[in-house]
Amino acid sequence: MGHIRVTGLGKAYKQYPSRWSRLAEWLIPFSPIRHRQHWVLQDLDFEIAPGEAVGIVGANGAGKSTLLKMITGTTQPTRGKIELQGRVAALLELGMGFHPDFTGRQNAIMAGQLLGMQLEDIEALMPEIEHFAEIGEAIDHPVRTYSSGMQMRLAFSVATARRPDILIVDEALSVGDAYFQHKSFERIRSFGKAGTTLLIVSHDRSAIQSICNTAILLKDGRMAMRDKPEAVLDYYNALMAEREGKTVRQEMLAGGEVQTVSGTGEAGIVSVRMLDATESAINAVEVGQPVVIEVQVEVRQDIERLVLGFMIKDRLGQIMYGINTHRQQQALTDLQAGERFTFRFAFVMGLGKGNYSVSLSLSRLDSHLDRNFEWRDYGLVFQVLNNRQEDFVGCSWLHAKTSITRDAQAPVTERAP
Repeated sequence: MGHIRVTGLGKAYKQYPSRWSRLAEWLIPFSPIRHRQHWVLQDLDFEIAPGEAVGIVGANGAGKSTLLKMITGTTQPTRGKIELQGRVAALLELGMGFHPDFTGRQNAIMAGQLLGMQLEDIEALMPEIEHFAEIGEAIDHPVRTYSSGMQMRLAFSVATARRPDILIVDEALSVGDAYFQHKSFERIRSFGKAGTTLLIVSHDRSAIQSICNTAILLKDGRMAMRDKPEAVLDYYNALMAEREGKTVRQEMLAGGEVQTVSGTGEAGIVSVRMLDATESAINAVEVGQPVVIEVQVEVRQDIERLVLGFMIKDRLGQIMYGINTHRQQQALTDLQAGERFTFRFAFVMGLGKGNYSVSLSLSRLDSHLDRNFEWRDYGLVFQVLNNRQEDFVGCSWLHAKTSITRDAQAPVTERAP
């Protein structure tokens, strides 16, 4: 079973003011140190248990790829240590190690050997590799003729031809068509269920939340947070909108959820309610029932433009629906401090039974990444029940209408004996 333990891990690169300084330090005996240490990662400590799936998130330059390279052994740490138990398969840089002039089949054999497989094992697995990659006759063409998606298909197929104890995946799976991405993530999920330890770097929020048990946030080369994927991604989402004078805070709600609130505070959310047809506040709603999400907002400083958006997420943090007043062409302009507004979003509940939460955003434009006045996760938590509609499965009620017609049967012609 795969097990990963990282202790006091750090990685630094030497930075020289000029190439001549580098040369002087190398060649002149007893030369003074002419470089400075640039730390990419510092003081990382974490442990990943066998069978656990962990997502690594963080901004560009946070050290995510460097961490994976050190775990796989392609880069050595400056200090600290990494302990691994089990056979490791990694997908880091797309097609890393592929020779462009060799065919896909030849590269698959070499890649399999680098993963520790014997030649006879690779040859036995080759039909499965070809079948999963689905690149057809291109398997016997030079890799230089491949698209990036074809390289990813082949690299993933080789790396996962045998279930590893530890599977490490960088952003490679973001390349390629939607069909193969779904196919790849399904294989990853099956590995996780079978006991493979997963370590995944991705900017795809839904991928992290649907596959991983926990997530680690890297910020400025250090581990800023480790928690459930939704809590970590909500906090990361808030940090991405960070501006001077903006606050980011997290609070534990009564139900055990971690609420993230961030923003400059130039405008703020006063209250959020879900209302039924009688204007009564509710926290449980029937499938097909008309409801209103009512949000009261106050303006605390003069603002040239204000957009309110809401997003409904399921219990795993997957986004079910989102809309804002910018996309509805109903943004407010030229607002003055002290003004208050009530927004009402009316719709028929079309979600399946389960627990859901509402995230809210006050911003200047379509995205809260541009002037985030306030972002609030778990602004509202509600439950959807189904006592009135057909007993369907899934997260969406499509209210399908069924019609059935009997086809006319052709007359049976009797043949003479």
